[in-house]
Amino acid sequence: MVDWGDRPFSELYYEAGNEWAEREAAATLLEDCKSAVLAQWVSEQGDIAVNRAENTVKASPRWSQYIEDMVQARLFANKAKVRLESIKMRAMEFQGKEANARVEARLT
Repeated sequence: MVDWGDRPFSELYYEAGNEWAEREAAATLLEDCKSAVLAQWVSEQGDIAVNRAENTVKASPRWSQYIEDMVQARLFANKAKVRLESIKMRAMEFQGKEANARVEARLT
């Protein structure tokens, strides 16, 4: 369970939103550059057929690491988004409880 502390939800949401934005940008950059990176690494293979050079690159540990890094970055971004949404939901739950308490107080 997350420790919300006594800090305002707006502050928690702001921090979580910034974290998500940074992680989303990192993941998107790796994903969007995938073709460019592949093309660069294929060109490094020298004067061989493009399909052979591409197969060589895709079979390399370096390419596997790039893909793993890309997937890991997306995982971190997704987890940051879940944290952001959980803060939003917690704030909504709190507002609901406060509203219910006001209604109960008027009824008694």
